[in-house]
Amino acid sequence: MSEAVARETMEFDVVVVGAGPAGLATAIRLKQLAPDATVCVVEKGGEVGAHILSGAVIEPRALDELLPDWRDNDPPLTTPAADDGFYYLTEKRAFRLPTPPQMKNHGNYVGSLGNLVRWMGVQAETLGVEIYPGFAAAELLEEEGRIVGVATGDMGVERSGERGPNFQRGMELRATYTVFAEGCRGSLTKQLFARFGLREGRGPQTYGIGIKELWEIPKANHKPGLIEHTMGWPTDRDTYAGSFLYHWGEAFVSYGFVVGLDYKNPWLSPFEEMQRLKTHPHVKKHFEGGRRIAYGARALSEGGLQALPKLTFPGGCLVGDTAGFLNVPKIKGTHAAMKSGMLAAEAVAEALAGAKPAEPASYEAKFRDSWLCAELHGVRNIRPGFARFGMVGGFVHAAIDTVILRGRAPWTLSHPHADNEGMQNAEQAKRIAYPKPDAKLTFDRNASVFISNTNHEEDQPVHLRLRDPAQAISVNWAEFRSPETRYCPAGVYEIVGAEAGEPRLQINAQNCVHCKTCDIKDPGQNIDWVTPEGGGGPNYPGGM
Repeated sequence: MSEAVARETMEFDVVVVGAGPAGLATAIRLKQLAPDATVCVVEKGGEVGAHILSGAVIEPRALDELLPDWRDNDPPLTTPAADDGFYYLTEKRAFRLPTPPQMKNHGNYVGSLGNLVRWMGVQAETLGVEIYPGFAAAELLEEEGRIVGVATGDMGVERSGERGPNFQRGMELRATYTVFAEGCRGSLTKQLFARFGLREGRGPQTYGIGIKELWEIPKANHKPGLIEHTMGWPTDRDTYAGSFLYHWGEAFVSYGFVVGLDYKNPWLSPFEEMQRLKTHPHVKKHFEGGRRIAYGARALSEGGLQALPKLTFPGGCLVGDTAGFLNVPKIKGTHAAMKSGMLAAEAVAEALAGAKPAEPASYEAKFRDSWLCAELHGVRNIRPGFARFGMVGGFVHAAIDTVILRGRAPWTLSHPHADNEGMQNAEQAKRIAYPKPDAKLTFDRNASVFISNTNHEEDQPVHLRLRDPAQAISVNWAEFRSPETRYCPAGVYEIVGAEAGEPRLQINAQNCVHCKTCDIKDPGQNIDWVTPEGGGGPNYPGGM
């Protein structure tokens, strides 16, 4: 790029990166505690909620604390949770099991998480929070060893790296404190981990990929509030995986499949497993007469309490799924994300009230004294138990840990390794044959990406970057037959030229649905996901 162009600067007391549940809860709580503080939220999606696909079970505990009168303020949560079903599947049959205590949903709600954060955005703006959607935080601002804000990405940069005719320099959003609520595997959070050693002395984080579809079905088949979870078929007993299915609204069904990213077989495709599960007789009946209207995917931080990083650093802190606040057996993170944001806001408000900038160090202590820490402590052994004992053994262990020991086991299991480690060589692994989609119940990736409304400015630099391009063939192809072509749920990665003996990796960045799986699962950690131009990516409009 030619000569530098100065960036405009805006200054705030607090900048929050990400307008999800954690970021907005942080902003709302800050304005409740420090009404005169200037608070800005920057969001890479084109609007608040644009990158969040609907269909979640929401535990209202944190929302009750944050906005006690929320039920009187026209909230988007109108479907109370009803029947809970938990099933073990074989290829043709479904066996109903007792619902684990952590998965019971009495008192919860089923609805659109995207609409919930839109509603929270309105509450935040009413309190005076400034929200800037369509601007991706792309750079950390650091001075004298302290984070002093973020810079948004430049707009109108061509693929070559040169400025295009519509070039617009990013802005510096400077703040006394910066709160990162980027969601799972945040690109700036990765840099913070490295810069400040936030993961030193902590267990490895482990992740899952959640792939989700939204269906609209005939009202005669719809059972508002019905919640079902499955384990077992179609994956093997060594793979941590399971499904969820929720009926909500007037005629919506949200269906999803989660696969732990510590799986070993490079031939496994989480997307194809998710499509195959829909053909099971017990699952298939939910979609009869319906139509698929939306699709998405995202990574989930599943490591739990022992995988949490240090939460604070000079100039700011981490909240929500970017830190790893998820209750794995509950399959819920919204209430945890919101509570973490509220605790961080309380610490930041205390720091702002001091005579000079200090670190919001009380955040760690507030978390340790909170119900959130107690909740995560009670389920800390569940996910590593599945990693150690497999699906059946892990389920038995989970029952003992939660029902008999009630989460008070005198030991804490550790995660054996990072998710990118332990993958089998392709020649030694069992190949998996997946059926062709019928385009009625099952679909391919291109058709799925199409209904996610994913779009990126085509002439921008590729936001999926290879640290060493040669590794794509010398390692990924040679040893694992390019697992990125299977674990990516959007067809971003493609091997071309293999038939001619000259394989080459082609990156279709336009398809990216921002799940971050490639950043996590790549065997050599050779792929870095960075923010594309602001507003790019999937787009889930209100009502989805």
